[in-house]
Amino acid sequence: MTLSPRTRILVTALAALLLAGVAIAYAASARSAKSARDRAAAVPSAPVGSGPRLQVLTNGRLSTVSSADPGGPREVTALECDRAYAAAGTVACLKPAGPLSATALSVMDTSLKERASIPLRGFPNRLRVSASGRMVAWTLFIDGHSYATTGFSTQAGILDTRTGRLVKSLEDFRITLDGRPYRNPDANFWGVTFAADDNRFYATLSTGGRRHLVEGDFTARTMRTLRDNVECPSLSPDGTRIAYKSAVGGDPKKGWLLSVLDLASGRVTPLAETRSVDDQPAWLDDRTIAYALQTGDGTNNTWSVPSDGTGAPRLLIPGANSPSTTGGPASSPSPSTSPASR
Repeated sequence: MTLSPRTRILVTALAALLLAGVAIAYAASARSAKSARDRAAAVPSAPVGSGPRLQVLTNGRLSTVSSADPGGPREVTALECDRAYAAAGTVACLKPAGPLSATALSVMDTSLKERASIPLRGFPNRLRVSASGRMVAWTLFIDGHSYATTGFSTQAGILDTRTGRLVKSLEDFRITLDGRPYRNPDANFWGVTFAADDNRFYATLSTGGRRHLVEGDFTARTMRTLRDNVECPSLSPDGTRIAYKSAVGGDPKKGWLLSVLDLASGRVTPLAETRSVDDQPAWLDDRTIAYALQTGDGTNNTWSVPSDGTGAPRLLIPGANSPSTTGGPASSPSPSTSPASR
């Protein structure tokens, strides 16, 4: 087809605007990344010593602190990640791999020697490693950048590091919704957490305007819904409870509050944190839950709160997010500050 001169001019102008937009977005992303690196460089790196540790990201750089003194010395590495998680000798990192939405999953040992690298497409959102260190799960935003928007799309995948089996999208699994087989192209999954057998897992399913807690079977490639309004589940070390965020009044635009679900009784315990938490909580032990909150200037801080609904939130690690224990459950950490103002 031959285009008229006027049409060619219009197409050229639109293409130029599109390229300019991409360039501006990429430049903004690069400036933001540089700013994060500069802030990380401003945090002094010091030896932590022996004993249980917590792994975090310090303005995007993989770091560790002592479980007993999380607000103390911090070892900051040069490795940059958007999300990170560690368990039982396995360190997982979601990091940018190129312009726009190119992402890579890097699976490493504790010396940060890479064992596997998987190219992905999307914006890093959630990351988990099973307690044994065998299974790695991630969530990426494909469209939209927030759970509070109506037009977002996510993709969740799982890697079995022992067998190499890779599932890039849980949408390929069979779904049972409210006891019936279900299939809908609007299904989205995020926030995977693993049981001790490295086969059973829990995640969030969003479909038809509702968000559900699902229980999955990795080998059978099946999932079934258990409960509504449960997002970003995190299974406790003893396997009996799930910490999660739930949309206030079922509306994500109103924010999220943290709760703990007892799987046997179905009892829900609201936690003492009353601020909106848009994070997948992490269990530091059977009594303590950690999560990240962002301040107005973009600084991430890691907080903790008791899992039984008592107490008050405490600032655990300033200037950090993506908390995890580096081995098995650590001893209860000491807070770095007094309880938060309520």
